[in-house]
Amino acid sequence: MVNARLQPIHRGEIYEDPLYDILSKESKGKVSGGGTLLSGSGEIEYCDIEIQVNESDNSTVELIKSSFEQMGVPKGSKLKIELTDTEIEFGNLEGLAIYLNGTDLDAEVYENTDSNHVYSELDRLTQGVGKVFSYWQGPTETAFYLYGTSYSLMKSQISELVNNYPLCQKCRIEQIA
Repeated sequence: MVNARLQPIHRGEIYEDPLYDILSKESKGKVSGGGTLLSGSGEIEYCDIEIQVNESDNSTVELIKSSFEQMGVPKGSKLKIELTDTEIEFGNLEGLAIYLNGTDLDAEVYENTDSNHVYSELDRLTQGVGKVFSYWQGPTETAFYLYGTSYSLMKSQISELVNNYPLCQKCRIEQIA
């Protein structure tokens, strides 16, 4: 289980495809599937990546774990080994979700601002500490999911945008990893 809120396309780009290449190169196995668990509201909660290994030995487990951590994986992720029914918790990134209010702002704010600008600015402002991994658009809000080395530093780096860009009015920010 990857403790990340990622759309399937982002899950593939960020984790599945690179891990598939690593496992193939080392002749250790392959990524055989994945899934995204959604909450009742339709928001992403976390992802699963299914890995079929040739041998479930310590070197294979360590290769998978270290590969994920080199890619950057959120804290609270778990590697489940079905053969022994054990779980290994790992992860090195913290997560921040920012939810833009999609219903309670003046109509002119929605007409004159752009969530794509927020996405770009979040990525730019957190450069070197974190980045936007994915997003979700729900019925009443849009969320951007950032992962990086420090939740508090990412929150600090985006504070000017959050305080000054009209579309960020009434937004909420949560730590998600």
